[in-house]
Amino acid sequence: MKNKKIWIGVGAVVLIILAYFLLSGGKKEEKVSFDTAKVEKLNISTSITATGTIEPVTSVTVGTQVSGIVSKLYVDYNSVVKKGQVIAELDKTNLISELNTAKANLSSAQSTLNYELANYNRFKTLYDKGLVSADDYENAKLSYDKARQSVASSRESVQKAQTNLGYATITSPIDGVVLSKSVEEGQTVAASFNTPELFTIAQDLTNMRVIADIDEADIGGVKEGQRVTFTVDAFPDDSFEGSVTQVRQQATTESNVVTYEVVISAPNNDLKLKPGLTANVTIFTLEKNGVMAVPAKALRFTPNELLLSKGEQIDDCEGDHKVWTKEGNTFKAHKVEVGTSNGMLTEIVSGISEGTEVLVDFNISGGEAAGGEQQASNPFMPRPRNNNKQNNQQQKKQ
Repeated sequence: MKNKKIWIGVGAVVLIILAYFLLSGGKKEEKVSFDTAKVEKLNISTSITATGTIEPVTSVTVGTQVSGIVSKLYVDYNSVVKKGQVIAELDKTNLISELNTAKANLSSAQSTLNYELANYNRFKTLYDKGLVSADDYENAKLSYDKARQSVASSRESVQKAQTNLGYATITSPIDGVVLSKSVEEGQTVAASFNTPELFTIAQDLTNMRVIADIDEADIGGVKEGQRVTFTVDAFPDDSFEGSVTQVRQQATTESNVVTYEVVISAPNNDLKLKPGLTANVTIFTLEKNGVMAVPAKALRFTPNELLLSKGEQIDDCEGDHKVWTKEGNTFKAHKVEVGTSNGMLTEIVSGISEGTEVLVDFNISGGEAAGGEQQASNPFMPRPRNNNKQNNQQQKKQ
């Protein structure tokens, strides 16, 4: 009889547990966990990206001011040249002839001047003695003045012919390297309207620059002296560094897109960078190293009563910016002063000490349905209606 009562009691307990499990829908209790991050010294930076073209800092296009046939070329692509070095010569036959003609004209003008000077002196003597009229004297003086002016003009013609002859010998204006050559021996160049381009010489290939096109939306944050890193497709595994040296004010509009040119230094001691390469540029518009910081979303985190377990409480405070810590069963707010932020990290100026773990986010686990499929719920979203009430109503109808 006693054993029978014991078995009846055990059966009742089992039935109660089974009924609770069925009425609860087979769900497990939801558990809330929190992600934390330490307040620590971090590097905060913001950057913009753009593309640009690598070019020498100083390059000179060498042309000719006289027309003629290229008779000699003394350099080729990649030739190293010095300032004043002869790099090409034009045919000088016609130029020498023009110089000789100018010299002959000068000699003739000088002879005429000598004659007119002697004639003027004779008429002046006779005029002073009253033996010739004033009109004859003035004519002699006029002829003498014209002869002097003719000599001066002839001298200028000689000087011009000598200068043009000198232009036929083309020299390098700077120390550098020949980047391009636009003519060959025997080719005729005409300098009638435009100066023909013969060579392009770069002064120093170890000192390059990048001309980057920055969108108008980003140009406001670009300043001289900012650090820049860039890569080129020719060396995809290498990263090059430079700095912003100039922000040009002239805007360029293409397909309704406004951009501004930014000049970036590009040291090239190993000569890897070549003129014309496309550079993928990253300009660091903001950099702060070793500042106290937390993830930016820690400042957006706020505990909700739905996140609280039994016995937990919230200790809030007044402040525009707050971070939260969990101390035992208490969610405690700390008023902080913030500084720089790049959207991912935010600088903490004061209000909390280094090493403190602050709450960043929460996770909800558990809540498995009777079928065994686990679902994560958000306490800030509407929860699905409980089906237990419908099940009970169906059981009553049956």
